[in-house]
Amino acid sequence: MKLIEYPDAEMMMMDLANTLAGELELALLNHDHVSFAVPGGTTPGPIFDVLCAAKHIDWARVNVMLTDERLVPEDHERSNTRLIRQRLLVEAAAAANYVSYLPSGDMNGADVAQLSYAVEPHLPISVMLLGMGADMHTASIFPNSPDLDLALTTPYPLVAVQPPDGLEPRLSLSATALKGAMSRHIVITGAEKKAALERAQSLTPHDAPIASILAGSTVHWAEN
Repeated sequence: MKLIEYPDAEMMMMDLANTLAGELELALLNHDHVSFAVPGGTTPGPIFDVLCAAKHIDWARVNVMLTDERLVPEDHERSNTRLIRQRLLVEAAAAANYVSYLPSGDMNGADVAQLSYAVEPHLPISVMLLGMGADMHTASIFPNSPDLDLALTTPYPLVAVQPPDGLEPRLSLSATALKGAMSRHIVITGAEKKAALERAQSLTPHDAPIASILAGSTVHWAEN
């Protein structure tokens, strides 16, 4: 694991957006199409605001997918798809192809094996951005989740998850898909998450799911 510390979050978001843009460009030099996996939530929004304007990226050859998504309609206020449609897939990046793996019918009866077919052609993921919670979860792989063991071991790229907080069920990239990414960046802010990251380095993935992908990842941290 490589840790990069920044004097403030604004500088981190700008620098990380430029790093991701450079890695996408480099990947496009060697491949007809590349895949870019991103998280939802509030933290990556400023990164998306910078990245979406990168005109030097051939976005038409970039396949964008979420690292996890709540099983809610795409126009729902808690939808990660809604977030990236508003903040990433705009301006120059509007030309990117969005890879959706949400079921078209009953969201609570999702066939993960079938839905995985949407993701498999885009593996291994070329460039990935991830977040981490203070509980050391990443994507929607949560400690204390009843689906944790499956999320850590399934060979499928997707896993259905019931979060321990009792909120909406989710679909998440599995640990197998996350670990297979060619380039992984993890962005965190604040002292609480930095302390959680330090704890995770001495814990098992069962206790700290983020530990399953720390080796070979670059973590970007700023205080606020």
